[in-house]
Amino acid sequence: MDSEAKLDKFTLINELARRRGFYWQSYEIYGGVGGFITYGSLGAKLKQNIESKLREIFVRKLGILETDSPIIAPSKVFEASGHVEHFKEPMVECLKCQKRFRADQLLEELTELSASEAEKMSIEEIENVIEKNGIRCPECGGAFDMPKQFLTMFKTTIGPYSGAVGYGRPEAAQGIFVEFNRLYTMAREKLPFGVLQIGHALRNEISPRQGLIRLREFTIADLEFFFDPEEPNCYLLGDVENETLRLLLAENRLRVTEEITEFTVKEALEKKLIKAEWQAVFMALAKKLLIDLGVPAENQRFIEKLPWEKAHYSSQSFDQEVYVDRWGWVEVSGHAYRTDFDLKSHMEASGVDMQVFKEYGEPVEKEQLVIKPVMVNLGPAFKGEAATVAELLSKAKPEEVADSLKKKGHYMIGKYKVLPEHVDIIHQKTLERGKRFIPHVVEPSFGSDRLLYVALEYAYRVKENRAILSFPRDIAPIHVGVYPLVSKDGLVEKALKVHKLLVNEGFLVDFDETGSIGRRYARADEIGIPLGVTVDYDTLSDDTITIRDRDTWRQVRSQIRDLPELLHRYFWGRINFEDLGKMLES
Repeated sequence: MDSEAKLDKFTLINELARRRGFYWQSYEIYGGVGGFITYGSLGAKLKQNIESKLREIFVRKLGILETDSPIIAPSKVFEASGHVEHFKEPMVECLKCQKRFRADQLLEELTELSASEAEKMSIEEIENVIEKNGIRCPECGGAFDMPKQFLTMFKTTIGPYSGAVGYGRPEAAQGIFVEFNRLYTMAREKLPFGVLQIGHALRNEISPRQGLIRLREFTIADLEFFFDPEEPNCYLLGDVENETLRLLLAENRLRVTEEITEFTVKEALEKKLIKAEWQAVFMALAKKLLIDLGVPAENQRFIEKLPWEKAHYSSQSFDQEVYVDRWGWVEVSGHAYRTDFDLKSHMEASGVDMQVFKEYGEPVEKEQLVIKPVMVNLGPAFKGEAATVAELLSKAKPEEVADSLKKKGHYMIGKYKVLPEHVDIIHQKTLERGKRFIPHVVEPSFGSDRLLYVALEYAYRVKENRAILSFPRDIAPIHVGVYPLVSKDGLVEKALKVHKLLVNEGFLVDFDETGSIGRRYARADEIGIPLGVTVDYDTLSDDTITIRDRDTWRQVRSQIRDLPELLHRYFWGRINFEDLGKMLES
């Protein structure tokens, strides 16, 4: 372990992950491809358990709906959402070795510019900094070509026609927005309601170099929560209003300080530091999720995005960050107040109405301006097109028509010039029973792969020169290890019966009879199995077994018949290790 001590935790975890089958770089037999990883059995199960924990907090307890939409979408979807225009990163290419780099990250690494300063630079400003500082390719020392914008979405064609352009989704959110009308029906046409989608997403990163932290194909969990901005009905606020959030506010970042300020959810909303109640609630729940994955509150923070850092759809954004050994503060979830941007954009692009109707408690009498076509005058003026003009006028905004007629003496509607004598403008009293509006959206968005890496790093520790993954018991990829003390005298057969009993009870169980019992315990600790059950000679006479704790190495003795109920209660978090049986002398 002395030589290993010189390595950082990131390297140690990646070596352990490859060796024990959590994950490794994909396509290794062909030299590997950056930004793609493959999960082995342990990693796949750990990832599933983390996503189950996310569902437990955000779906089951809140009644959130789930959906599963395609990874590929027609170009019009991402044109309407603004991704084709905005989902770009600055890139430079070495003229000598043709290696390509993300320009803002290169400037951050090779100059005194901060990440925030580099990120807001234009292409021209990047070029000037490269030239002024004589920045060369870090790989070969060659000069760079002109910086350019690189679209970080994977582009493809749908079917055999080159004109049918599609993109791999860079987020799962648009698959929810385009299906809003159907989902609103599923929610019984009541606000607020939320929809979660967990699935693969694609981002054609220029130069991914951070393992699970930055991938080209990854798993994202996007939750879109729809509500009435005038009546948010934030029924969870009382449950979390006293939860403390550690905030790095935009105003502090603009003063170039990393000062963390702590506020309760209630205080942050009263001071208008967080704009939407539901956004604050989801930030508090995200904090709980990370605590449940093993990250203490003091190693978490929410950093408010600066204006040029925010996504084009966001009114206010916070990134939930966790401190990790190699990279410092790393984003694990994003919390954006998307207002009505997405639904409005798709409504305008598709022509499909995505408004909802809100009925008033009592009808409201309102006076409104009404434009009535005077057909007796429209006919002679527009002849066969009079009906078309009348139809267009019925869809026009009365205030605009009246204002134009007053100021200009006419109103242009398409190619038609409408004069005052063609319409009657009247004020009309009506009873409104409700109104139609586009719901607002807050979005918590999690990266499953990043959550998995963070869970690994915070579980990793060394005890007596042995690596241990001290996962929280409910996310461990294997619950229990079953071991015969030796491979003779009927102990293997008895251990297999215990193994079958626990498997039939729904536990994930590993059976291991290879090597000494000490080596088997060490292998189990290294992959994070919380409990080990050992069958020994006393088992043959009194039907008891030894249960060993992964973290403390303490042992208790218990009856086999009591095992299922004890283990269920233990993994539900209702009892602790000491409650599993009679404590043995260490």
